[in-house]
Amino acid sequence: MKIDVLYVVVPCYNEEEVLMETTKRLKDKLGQLIKDKKISKNSKVMYVNDGSRDDTWNIIKKISKKELLFTGISLSRNRGHQNALLAGLMTAKNYADFVISMDADLQDDINAIDEMIDKYYDGCDIVYGVRSSRKTDTKFKRGTAESYYKIMNKMGVELVYNSADYRLTSKRVLENLNNYKEINLFLRGIFPTIGYKSDSVFYERSERFAGESKYPLKKMLNLAWDGITSFSTFPIRFVLFFGLFVSFITILLLILFLILLLCGINISYILFMFVSLWLLGGIIITSIGIVGEYVGKTYIEVKHRPRYIISENLNEKGDLK
Repeated sequence: MKIDVLYVVVPCYNEEEVLMETTKRLKDKLGQLIKDKKISKNSKVMYVNDGSRDDTWNIIKKISKKELLFTGISLSRNRGHQNALLAGLMTAKNYADFVISMDADLQDDINAIDEMIDKYYDGCDIVYGVRSSRKTDTKFKRGTAESYYKIMNKMGVELVYNSADYRLTSKRVLENLNNYKEINLFLRGIFPTIGYKSDSVFYERSERFAGESKYPLKKMLNLAWDGITSFSTFPIRFVLFFGLFVSFITILLLILFLILLLCGINISYILFMFVSLWLLGGIIITSIGIVGEYVGKTYIEVKHRPRYIISENLNEKGDLK
C-alpha cells in the first residue's frame, strides 16, 4: 500500500501560550503515525500565522528550524480564521496527498486523527470531526449552536451537525475547493457541496489548554451570519412572504375598520393608523437591511480581491535561512 503524505494545517492567532504544548503533542502523534507506516516521513504540521500581534510567528520559525516535522506560513496581515485556514489548505495541497485541519488550542482530540486516516485509506475523500457532545460548552453556547445547525438545515444549507473545521480532506477535494472564489468564506458549508465519499469521526472536545478563545460571541455571530447569507436566499424570501402576509392582514383590518364605521361604532382611527405605520415602517427598514446585506456581499465579491497574501513560507528554501 502506498504511504501518503499528510499535512496538518493549524491556523494561529496570538497563540504563543499554547504553541509549545501543541507542538509537543503533534510531534508525538505524527512520529507514531510515521512509525506505524500510516503516513509518509515527509509529512508535516503547517502552522498558519494569521497576523498575530504577539510572538507567535517567531516561535513558529524557531520550531521549524528545530523540528523537521514542522513548517509554517505567515499572512501579511490578519485575515480572520476562515481565510487563514484556506491559505493553509491551498498551500499544503502543493506538498501533501491529504490534509487535516485543526485549531491550535488543543480542544480537538488529536487521537481522532488515527481513525480519520483509516477512513481515508478506506476511500473517503472527506472525513469530518464531529463532536459527540457539547458538555464543555456553556448552556447558552450549546443551545445557540444546536439551534443554528437545525435552522441552517431547514433553510436548505447542507451542514454536518456539530462539526466545525476539524476535518480530513484529500488532495483532489482541495483542488476542487480552489474553484470556489467567494470572499465571504464559510468552509464548513462549502465542503459538503464538493461531493465525493465522506464519513465522520466522533470525539470529545476538551477545554482550551491555555490562553483565551479567539472566537468570542461577536465573531461567532458574524460567522453564523456569513453562513446564512452565503448559502441561502431564505432571509430575502422570508421578507417577501412576511410582507405579503402583513399586507393581507392590513387589508383585512381596513375592511373590518370600514365595517365597524358603517355600523356606527366609534373607533380611534388615529391610534390604528399610527400602529399600522410603525409596523409597516419596521418591516420596510428590516427588508431594506436584509437586501442591503446581500447587495453589500455582492459588491465585495465582484472586486475579486485576494482573500489572503502569504508574506513568508517556511517550506521554501529562501525562508529557511
